[in-house]
Amino acid sequence: MNAHKKQDDSNGGPARPFRRAVLSGMAVVLPPLLTIVIFVWIWGTLDAYVLKYVEAGVRAIIVRQFEDEIRTFDITGPLPDRTEIDGRPYRKVTDGDYVPAEMYLRVKDYLAGEEVPKSAQKVLELYVQSRYLKPQVVIPIFVCVVILLTYLLGKLMAARIGGFVWGQFESVVRRLPIVRNVYSSVKQVTDFMLSKSELTFSRVVAVEYPRTGIWSIGFVTGEGMIDVASAASEPVMSVLLPTSPVPMTGYVVMFPKSEVFDLKLTIEEALEYLVSCGVVVAEHQWQSPENLARLRGEATIDPPAGTQTPPGIPPSPGGS
Repeated sequence: MNAHKKQDDSNGGPARPFRRAVLSGMAVVLPPLLTIVIFVWIWGTLDAYVLKYVEAGVRAIIVRQFEDEIRTFDITGPLPDRTEIDGRPYRKVTDGDYVPAEMYLRVKDYLAGEEVPKSAQKVLELYVQSRYLKPQVVIPIFVCVVILLTYLLGKLMAARIGGFVWGQFESVVRRLPIVRNVYSSVKQVTDFMLSKSELTFSRVVAVEYPRTGIWSIGFVTGEGMIDVASAASEPVMSVLLPTSPVPMTGYVVMFPKSEVFDLKLTIEEALEYLVSCGVVVAEHQWQSPENLARLRGEATIDPPAGTQTPPGIPPSPGGS
């Protein structure tokens, strides 16, 4: 009975459908979840290293405008908790200074039951925070300023003087022993993600790589180098051979045009095949009897010059 149960599991028993369902669910959940995590990380970084200090600087500037509101009495004896100065009500804080009553009450409401700070300076900072630096106002303004600054920086980099200054800065960074390695790696990633120039693929092909009889999918990126073409005694093509399941990386190899086979695949279909590690195959590329019969019928037409008929398909009767 145990042997029968083990055989059922190995032949796709209850464990296989459960595993496939879990993997399918993760395939649905992970992309949006990781996208959210990346954006949350970006915002957390900006908040911790940029917004925090910008907000502190703005708060310090505004607090200076209200410092003359604090009143200090250098007299002996107890001071009343409340008093009027120039007809304006004031409240005493723990350190003995007085702040306007509206400031004190606003900070008390802002703290929602927590103890009011003992320092008049702290009360003043919280007052500025609650009145002028509300998150629903600061965050949209901060985002707009960041977008505006990046736009202006981009326009500056497009100008000659901006590109020259940035080039000098990068030349200095590349001389620093440890920083240059980190900076170069980060720059490669950001250039790949944010570069205006996109890598374009003209064709999806198959080539025998890494040895004869082993076939790999590649993307034609352009013509090869003339020195290589001279050594090969025929034109060569630059082919990107991506890796699975991350097709953003791979190798650029130059092949003679006679060794490059065109595949009837779109770029999207080829990427799906690579990302799925060969699991997802375009329907018209299935090795079904119907597709094989169709290919044999289409093979009666001579292939374009410079390409070779893939093996497994009978040659054209009219071909040489």
